[in-house]
Amino acid sequence: MRQLVTTALPASSNLHTLGRSSASKDVELLVLRHEVAVLRRISSKPRLEWADRAVFAALVRLLPKALRTHRLVTPGTILHWHRRLVAAKWAYPHRRGRPPVDEVIAGLTERMARENHRWGYKRIQGELLKLGHRVGASTIQRILKQARIAPAPVRHTDTT
Repeated sequence: MRQLVTTALPASSNLHTLGRSSASKDVELLVLRHEVAVLRRISSKPRLEWADRAVFAALVRLLPKALRTHRLVTPGTILHWHRRLVAAKWAYPHRRGRPPVDEVIAGLTERMARENHRWGYKRIQGELLKLGHRVGASTIQRILKQARIAPAPVRHTDTT
């Protein structure tokens, strides 16, 4: 079991407690009692629950500045909890770019381009819109490029 290292306060701080209000002493006593309760529940490393964190965060703020550094929970620890909470709250799924085009729409686009040699990207876009599929002209261009289908003027290769 890990030994708990405590730092003794200098004797001058004991004289300082005489001039403090009873409310300040009560807050310090509550913090100390809660620290003891947490340390009794653990075996080696303190595992704080949300209730513990809330109590420490609320009470440590009321302690005098000199006593805050001698606690189990320092202001840096509270800031770390806050950063972790905010990071968890505002974590979005890591999406990259636009969602992919449905394979059915891509196949339909390729078929339209192969069967209608004179249709450009805008014409195919209009025909897809008539069928209820909203696809951008640049997306159609990308689909045809991936399928190695040339643009409209180059696509018409049959001679009469």
